[in-house]
Amino acid sequence: MKSTIAKVIIFSFLGLWTTKSWAQGCSDAGFCTMGAMKPDQDYHKRVQIRLKSLTISYYAGLTKFDDLISAYQAEFNFALSKKSSVQFKLPYLQVNGTLANTNGLGDITLSFSRNLVQKENYQINATIGTKIPTGQPTLTSSDNRPLPMYYQTTLGTFDIALGTSIITKKWLFATGLQYAFNKVDNEFLWGRWTGHEHDHLANKYPRANQLKRGTDIMARVERNFRFAKFNFNVGLLPIWRITPDKITMMNYEIESTGKPNEVQNRETGEILSFATRKSTGLALTFLYGFGYNFSVKSALKFIGGQRVKRRDANGDGLSREQVFSFAYQYKF
Repeated sequence: MKSTIAKVIIFSFLGLWTTKSWAQGCSDAGFCTMGAMKPDQDYHKRVQIRLKSLTISYYAGLTKFDDLISAYQAEFNFALSKKSSVQFKLPYLQVNGTLANTNGLGDITLSFSRNLVQKENYQINATIGTKIPTGQPTLTSSDNRPLPMYYQTTLGTFDIALGTSIITKKWLFATGLQYAFNKVDNEFLWGRWTGHEHDHLANKYPRANQLKRGTDIMARVERNFRFAKFNFNVGLLPIWRITPDKITMMNYEIESTGKPNEVQNRETGEILSFATRKSTGLALTFLYGFGYNFSVKSALKFIGGQRVKRRDANGDGLSREQVFSFAYQYKF
């Protein structure tokens, strides 16, 4: 069994490097793997929440700039009652790219989930959660130049997330919302890379100076095929950014709408125009997964993603061209 699992992992990573298919993973801000919104949820005709479960996972994502983002995550679930549970997630991230190699703790996510309706053929669950930053996205290059958000291991924001799901034996439907409360201390602007040997590459990344991330709404539609020991699933994950990201340029707050932002110079009265790319709109992902149950207590899970559509700009660095995730879950 161990050799078989190793082969699956090796061939999947070969697929990551040899295919140039388009994908965007779930928002790294965390809400589409939180509580009721996460993929491949177990379905039982009766609520069966074990007291505890621990999931250890590895995630690999490739950006459109060919940066490789890896994450090692510990996820802990604890049942408060027969119908309520809490979830705690802590990732460690590594980013390997042309501009720099970075690593560090990712943001903590904490959520509370509750079963609202339990029928023989379906159940309805709801989640409220938060994301807590482990710092600010202020990592710099070896010569102390601010790095884009793609290279940061924390998003730097305090977030709230709300979501709900309907689960049957074959289907999962989920929706959720995530809102970021604060700006971040990132200082990445193109001009700060002028004269660097990779300035032409740095200028391809979206500016993120004093970024205020927009609000996201997600939906998940998943079809699951379950057998005695294993299951596989396919689904779609659309994420809409309904309000534009905002950045600061020359001490003016600029919205990333895709249209020129015109402001008046406070001292001279001159009209200044700032061009931006559109940060709102739909990012759509096709997802597929496989799970194998060693016993009622332990399981192995794999998830892959293919992007179907992406937004014009992702100043928060959350865009992925292709994603893979492997996880081992133990219930006790």
